[in-house]
Amino acid sequence: MQSTEVQPSFTDPKWKHAMIEEMKALSKNETWELVTSPSDKKLVGCKWVFIMKHKTDGSIERFKARLMAKGFTQTYKVYHETFAPVAKMNNIRILLSCTANLDWDLQQFDVKNAFLHGVYGDTSWI
Repeated sequence: MQSTEVQPSFTDPKWKHAMIEEMKALSKNETWELVTSPSDKKLVGCKWVFIMKHKTDGSIERFKARLMAKGFTQTYKVYHETFAPVAKMNNIRILLSCTANLDWDLQQFDVKNAFLHGVYGDTSWI
């Protein structure tokens, strides 16, 4: 379970830690390169999105912060379409059916910052 925080306190150490972890992940994955912005390019802004992840009992599991580009400010045809690979429900049902019928073990996992592992073949100015 998760809930989105609208305006958390930036002085709260839990949110500061979440923001630092996000910046470390972006840096580790070489998400960007710090350069002087060209005067002929329109910059895309960014904003922080804060999420509290909850355990099944309702207690707080962790605080997450994501630095998001404001893609909606981009000019039409100046950017590429994006695609996020997500499993379709039919495929999940088939997998679960096979798992039950063939007595397979089933596990789940989450790739932290999975979106950072993709390749973006263009330059965006943020």
